[in-house]
Amino acid sequence: MEDQKQKVTAESCYHCGDDLPNMQYHLDDKAFCCAGCKGVYQILAENNLCNYYAYNESPGQRFQSESRLEYLDEATIVNQLIDYRGKDITIVTFYIPAIHCSSCIWLLEHLYKINPAIFSSRIDFIKKQVTISFKHEQISLRKVVKTLIQIGYEPLISLQDVVKADQKTSNRDLVRKIAVAGFLMGNVMLFSFPEYFGLSALEKQFQYLFAWLNLVFAIPAVFYCGRDYFVSALTSLRHGHINLDTPLALIMAVLFIRTAVEVIFNIGPGFADTLTGLVFLLLMGKWLKQRTYHHISFDRDYRSYFPIAVTTLVKGKEKPVAIDELKVGDRIWIRNGELVPADAILMKGDAWMDMSFVTGESEPVHQVLGEIIYAGGRQTAEALELEVIKPVSQSYLTGLWNQEHYQEQAKKANFNDSIAKYFSLAVFIISFSATAYWLFQGNSQKAWSAFTAVIIVACPCVLALSTPFTLSAILSVFDTLGFYVKNTDAVEQLALCDTIVFDKTGTLTSTEKASINFNGILTYTEKIALASLFRNSSHPLSRHILKSLRVDEYQTVQDYKEVIGKGICGKVNGLTIYAGSLSLLPFPVQQVSASGVHIVMDREYKGSFSIQQEWRADLPQLIFGLQDHFPLQVLSGDNNKDEQILRNIFPQKAKISFGQRPQQKLAAILALQREEKKVMMLGDGLNDAGALKQSDFGIALTDHINNFTPGCDAILKGNALGYLPNFIQLSKDGLKIIKMSFAIATAYNCIGLYYAVQGTLYPLVAAVLMPVSTITIICFTTFATRIMARKNGLSKR
Repeated sequence: MEDQKQKVTAESCYHCGDDLPNMQYHLDDKAFCCAGCKGVYQILAENNLCNYYAYNESPGQRFQSESRLEYLDEATIVNQLIDYRGKDITIVTFYIPAIHCSSCIWLLEHLYKINPAIFSSRIDFIKKQVTISFKHEQISLRKVVKTLIQIGYEPLISLQDVVKADQKTSNRDLVRKIAVAGFLMGNVMLFSFPEYFGLSALEKQFQYLFAWLNLVFAIPAVFYCGRDYFVSALTSLRHGHINLDTPLALIMAVLFIRTAVEVIFNIGPGFADTLTGLVFLLLMGKWLKQRTYHHISFDRDYRSYFPIAVTTLVKGKEKPVAIDELKVGDRIWIRNGELVPADAILMKGDAWMDMSFVTGESEPVHQVLGEIIYAGGRQTAEALELEVIKPVSQSYLTGLWNQEHYQEQAKKANFNDSIAKYFSLAVFIISFSATAYWLFQGNSQKAWSAFTAVIIVACPCVLALSTPFTLSAILSVFDTLGFYVKNTDAVEQLALCDTIVFDKTGTLTSTEKASINFNGILTYTEKIALASLFRNSSHPLSRHILKSLRVDEYQTVQDYKEVIGKGICGKVNGLTIYAGSLSLLPFPVQQVSASGVHIVMDREYKGSFSIQQEWRADLPQLIFGLQDHFPLQVLSGDNNKDEQILRNIFPQKAKISFGQRPQQKLAAILALQREEKKVMMLGDGLNDAGALKQSDFGIALTDHINNFTPGCDAILKGNALGYLPNFIQLSKDGLKIIKMSFAIATAYNCIGLYYAVQGTLYPLVAAVLMPVSTITIICFTTFATRIMARKNGLSKR
């Protein structure tokens, strides 16, 4: 067997698998079709990356001559291609059509071994994208692209969104294979008509000719159209497990071998019709699944406009708009703690950007006037005026939102294969047992039919589809009602939560309305200075006070600082101002109430703002809908002046805590989790970001303000808070739908196996039933989700 493998290898290029020409290239006892493939192998060998060839035989792409890359030295073009450029690093995403197997993933994620200046590369296999982070002082974008080309993975570079364009064209290679398989199946069926109608006995020479023609048509059906199934199966076996494609590859191999033996030795017509029909239907089922997944991806990336609003400046006046309405050239106002939604140039303000959302580095980066500030950065100092230079990419922000979960999702991605491992073993046992039984009975025809039908009809693809389709349908329902959940994994976490914790300010209270009273005296000049300071903060109390001051002009703020949970301070026109709790003030103040927002200007106490916030209108109904099903808790950073009101709204057993600093909120969540509670946290994301991130399911509440925080699992519009019990129940119903679809798939398999083991189910009929079962599961999950949504009062508007 090893000698045969060496012989095959010797007849094809070790790197790309193409046939070897007369003039060959050799290195390390290996043959290559061209100098390019030899060069790629040499690069991999020099960097100890030859494990690339261990995942698949001849996995590489044939080396193409390097295209002209001088345009990648132009700064204007580079700025349009990259996602982010900081002091030391640059991040860029490329679409690479050559990505096709596990070896590609392995090699592209080990680029740092080829060039240490490329310190990170992450693959999105479905979209065929690679996101590369590199040190631009050590390697240019042009050299990064050159490195990719040298190892056979030339990126398709376009200033347009090539990923969307590729999604529209779908998988051309798969469509091509479907067309070829359909052509082969049609011709095989045509040449099999005499056999079907018993006419072949009249002209024996035609029977023999048609059988050989069918065998010829079966060869490309297996080795071209069905190649991916064999590659996938061999790869999984090489790694010691069985995936979904293994039983399908086995049945193709057995059908082809049986057909070849019967035709060559003139025993019978073979099974070319079953084989070509099976390949065609399998590819059609694969296309259907891919199209559906692309539809889901499109929904999540481009339809789900989660509510990130941004403040624009029009003739000096502030106007909040949804980010999907933002255009190139618009001026935007980014306050402390807010996210920059689009690439923009800094026009006014002192920018200290937290880019951890993009790069993972939490140290704020200082940027000066005229510099580009990239989407995904969060301002940590005074408010900024920016001018948008690139359209907002909703898909880019969604990608950032999911970035920290890539590794977790990769671990969960093996769930289908874990099903397949046991399911496929059971299928093999049943198929071989049925075959042995019928052979023992002396009926080889039924033995053969039973073997093939069992493997085909019991395909576990249906089992693997139920979870993503059900949860994606639920996400669609959530989106339309203003509840934007990060991904399908988060929906499962939502269903498992058994404890709910609320923040108070901006969560239980409205950010839109409040009654404000100032206990003290302020001149108009002092009001302007104070409003200029509050204008930099996105905290709900700051926004209420700013609105109550009613000024039309603002002054420049210097040395702005916001202390989470305490207040803000800064210099306005030479005046040092402190605004917040008593603990923030630079000197002790006697005989004043601890509540309210206290104001100090140049060490002179001016008074305090007392704020009576309005509770959300649907709060009593919300608590009533939750109290019988969940333990409830409130963690508030404010004082306890509203304790009695909350005691009247919440049940007696609810725990209500005041004066909670961000670290104390985080500790409270950790304490609940140590009790093995699954905690849901609702907050505004400003002074409770740590608690939101630590909770099992964190929800950031938003009211026309940029509360997009990387730590949350969902964003909920304030006017949809009353639907929270319905959302939770629908997620629980979704898990029931998944179990029901599993039951349907299992019942389908049991019924199919009942007839298959008897040898009465023709293999081609089994191949037809397989995509039909897939469509059945898709339809069931879609309609069942709609029914459950209607039952829970969440019908789409």
